[in-house]
Amino acid sequence: MRITGITTHVVGTPWRNLTYVLVHTDEGLTGVGETRMLGHTDALLGYLREAEANHIAGSDPFAVEDLVRRMKYGDFGRAGEIVMSGIAVVETACWDIKGKALGVPVWQLLGGRVTDRVPAYANGWYTSERTPEAYHAAAREVVARGYRALKIDPFGAGRLELDPAASRYAVSLIEAVRDAIGPDTELMVEMHGRFSPATAVRLARELAPFRPAWLEEPVPPENLKALAKVAEKTELPIATGERIHDRIEFRELFESQAADIIQPDVGHIGGILEARKLAATAETHYVTVAPHNVGGSVLTAASLQLAACTPNFKVLEHFNDFADAEIKKVVRGAPEIDPETGCFPVSHAPGLGVELDVDAASEFPQQRARFDLWADGWERRRPK
Repeated sequence: MRITGITTHVVGTPWRNLTYVLVHTDEGLTGVGETRMLGHTDALLGYLREAEANHIAGSDPFAVEDLVRRMKYGDFGRAGEIVMSGIAVVETACWDIKGKALGVPVWQLLGGRVTDRVPAYANGWYTSERTPEAYHAAAREVVARGYRALKIDPFGAGRLELDPAASRYAVSLIEAVRDAIGPDTELMVEMHGRFSPATAVRLARELAPFRPAWLEEPVPPENLKALAKVAEKTELPIATGERIHDRIEFRELFESQAADIIQPDVGHIGGILEARKLAATAETHYVTVAPHNVGGSVLTAASLQLAACTPNFKVLEHFNDFADAEIKKVVRGAPEIDPETGCFPVSHAPGLGVELDVDAASEFPQQRARFDLWADGWERRRPK
């Protein structure tokens, strides 16, 4: 079997463009991959056109390791977000082809499943007015849908520092959410790399009574010593990693012991097997894995394949019940949480267990998607 070529399809919304790639073969099997790029969708498409000619066309889709190695190192330049995302969508599609050809789910090819269900947490649910009352009502709706965990960034457009009034207001939002969801639902607090270490430590102390399941990216991701400084001064778990695009770059993070949970994005870190290798390394450091997942249903399905065969998998992020929920229709077999458990059931269908509906995807053309986390009102995900 050989790859004959690829086709790309961009599903657009005002705040995110989702890039789907179909990998075609000479035996009629087609696989699908997905990633979500922020502001770089055209750059990704351009890279994929070159990579198709240089590396992808003519390759054996079963030889995943070889194809990833050539795409990553065969152009000599250091691979960053765009290249690793391009690798990810093609790699994921190759696993989909391999699973379909052999009649098994991808997790079966990566060691077999260790769980029947994968816990989920909700994101993208707080697009209402930014008040304690509105967030209280919205959080109750999340729990009513069956979720046992949810995440929120309550800090507005805060950057480096947060003055006393803004800090009190952010804490009041968290207090309202905790009151709405009760003591047993997990509450993750997202900081989006906003703060200086001193500010992050102070806010961690003020939020501690509401028992966050983790603090996510408390400081900008470039300086791991700053992250370690925060970790040393709070008992709250620290989560980070969505903006690291190569598993090798996690080495220093593990050595620092500054993170309790890592958050690789399967669509940015080179695909399913690259993420599985990273998870195995994390396990040796007693670190759990909770992938960043702001994509659509194909990326969710790919992340669930990873979850099914990974012993130290913690929980999977899910936007698609709340933000742009209508785009779920572009994928047949889109994963859905079980409201009785708050978990995704593990698929036993061959490959990823999902298919892209190209006709449905055409109803959502690429947009000039914008998402500025430093702008007032960003949380509504309605860019001007």
